[in-house]
Amino acid sequence: MAITNKTKKHDLNKSRTELKQDKQKSKQEPKCRFFGKCGGCSNQHVPYELQLENKLIKLKTAINYSNIKVYFDNPFHYRNRMDFIFHKHGMGLRKKGKWWDIVDIDYCSIANEKLNAILQEVRQFFKDCDYFDLKKKTGTFMYAVIRTPSNDSSVSFVLNKDSLRLNNAIEKVKGFAKQTTANNIIITYVHSQSNVSISEDYFVVKGSDVLKESYLGKEFHYNVQGFFQNNTIMAEKMHQYVHDILTSYNSGNAYLLDLYGGVGTFGVINSELFKHVTIVESFPGCIDSAKENLMINNVSNAEAILLDAKNLKKLSFPKPLYVITDPPRSGMHPNTIKQLTELKPEVIIYVSCNVNQLAKEIKHFKEYEIKSAALFDLFPQTNHMESVVELVRKN
Repeated sequence: MAITNKTKKHDLNKSRTELKQDKQKSKQEPKCRFFGKCGGCSNQHVPYELQLENKLIKLKTAINYSNIKVYFDNPFHYRNRMDFIFHKHGMGLRKKGKWWDIVDIDYCSIANEKLNAILQEVRQFFKDCDYFDLKKKTGTFMYAVIRTPSNDSSVSFVLNKDSLRLNNAIEKVKGFAKQTTANNIIITYVHSQSNVSISEDYFVVKGSDVLKESYLGKEFHYNVQGFFQNNTIMAEKMHQYVHDILTSYNSGNAYLLDLYGGVGTFGVINSELFKHVTIVESFPGCIDSAKENLMINNVSNAEAILLDAKNLKKLSFPKPLYVITDPPRSGMHPNTIKQLTELKPEVIIYVSCNVNQLAKEIKHFKEYEIKSAALFDLFPQTNHMESVVELVRKN
């Protein structure tokens, strides 16, 4: 669903003072019984319409542009990935403000139903497991990373590589693999001093280490240890929006640079609109997936290049050039920004998951003006969002 500034039902043009007054008057009962204890959600006590208003004001202020479209969908049951922590009472998430303390979670209201069903399976089977103590740094079972994209599912059991009970843990996971509804079961190793839930040190117990998702009729494969958007419905809306922008240009003889391209979603979806597409990504696993996705979708006019975006000057691009840049929360490296401005693309579509970083970086594109902007609420009940800003070069 999309709403604009002209929509009467959702008045998104109120002042900060009015919004503050509305917030004081319009608090609601959180849907999740763990809200306030669990550190995952921050805004369940705020009516969803007001959450959207607050995010819109933040984006307007960041880019100094008011005609912003807002896209949203179901504010609950949207997440297709959750990293649950094993602890002495079962499985859960970190307590708000206390990284060492875990709130026992048997149902997450922002996770999709398939994910919650697999969570129950894991909790029942591993209720007496050798959990990892976050303070003592001892024990075996650390995380269960559950992923449930549209037509696939996986559980990655993250184990303490320094544990003396790994063999027992592996056998227990193998037993679980025989009865779970999850398609893929992975065992991942990390050291006891680590605080991560992904690693290149892993093996497959059941199924595969590759998950599948579809956007706009295109199929994408990605590694269970890699990044992929955790809100399928909203991510597809965002891809449709970007595709529609690019379709509006006569770009058949132009070139597209898909910067921070990940597994190649933007490049693949928009390849038919351009003469040639170059996908640039710095993580080898993502590039491997991007190359596979090009083949799966029969894209012959594109290439995927392993390169840190700050070294963009190592590549050359014909004119006219269009750019989609989708950097991580840390934003683009200063060298990347400088090299982008020197390339002088006709259009830059900046996809941002960090509005504060977007505000800092957009100021460097002085030769460009904003033609359109949109907010995509991929993360309801939190302060996070995705933004898409269309920048066109001034004449």
